[in-house]
Amino acid sequence: MSNLHRLVLALFLSCLAAPAMATNYTLWVNGRGGGGQIGNYDSFSYWGPASTAAGVNKKAANWDGKRRIASASPGIRDALDCFCTGNNWCYIAVHSAGDLMIGYTLANYGSSTRYKKNATPNASGQCGNSDGSTQSGWNIKWVNVASGAAGGSELADVGSWAVSDELTKDLKTTTARALYNHNDTKAIWFNMFAGAKGTLYSSVLPGQDDEVVAYHSTGGVSGSSGAGFCNPSDWFCNDLTLGTAAAEGGRAKWSYHTVKFRDDSEAYNHYANGNWGGIISVVRTDVVNNAR
Repeated sequence: MSNLHRLVLALFLSCLAAPAMATNYTLWVNGRGGGGQIGNYDSFSYWGPASTAAGVNKKAANWDGKRRIASASPGIRDALDCFCTGNNWCYIAVHSAGDLMIGYTLANYGSSTRYKKNATPNASGQCGNSDGSTQSGWNIKWVNVASGAAGGSELADVGSWAVSDELTKDLKTTTARALYNHNDTKAIWFNMFAGAKGTLYSSVLPGQDDEVVAYHSTGGVSGSSGAGFCNPSDWFCNDLTLGTAAAEGGRAKWSYHTVKFRDDSEAYNHYANGNWGGIISVVRTDVVNNAR
């Protein structure tokens, strides 16, 4: 064998032995109403300008925001398969009903067998297998939740959303809380960011709210139905506590749920407003600082 052949063989063998490079991604999962192009992980129209910094290698895991959670979950699982398997890891950021979506998906499929994917999606948002091997669940570092609706919204209960979309049925408080085991996050932490600039529906939503979802949901407070929780400045309502501690009055938070931000100044509403606005802005800042 010539020296050239030996060199080529050595290079080939070294490539085989070298581990695949690990990449971190940030997946943004939208809420009710959708807006981004499904299957296009660079379509951020639900959130705001795609040029805005929003975490390392940001991707938009879009779904239509109208169907029942169970029927829309396969598309989110495609995104998780694409970017959160093999040597790749994900940070997840969700808004509103996106909290219900990722919670449902992890509780029901977070320990299922997944093929490791190559992070190269086709037009439908699906990726090819990397090497044919499998793993259990996905590689997720944490989930940041902007105004989470995993506990449902009273607006769905009373029919304030006069629409025919199927998702509204899942967003009823008792339905959302019974949809899956909210304590089963597969030991992945949910960091809750609760907005409190609520005015329009204050008579419908108990305690503090951001006009769409109340603190019982945005704070990850457990139970089969909602209850009223507020900022410490409100003397007539039990406090939503920071961290993992039970809310004032003794109602526990779901396992692996922690309140990272409580809107004591009542400055942040529910809406992105086409520019990463409202409580989403607080989550985006945290993601920029910590999803690297």
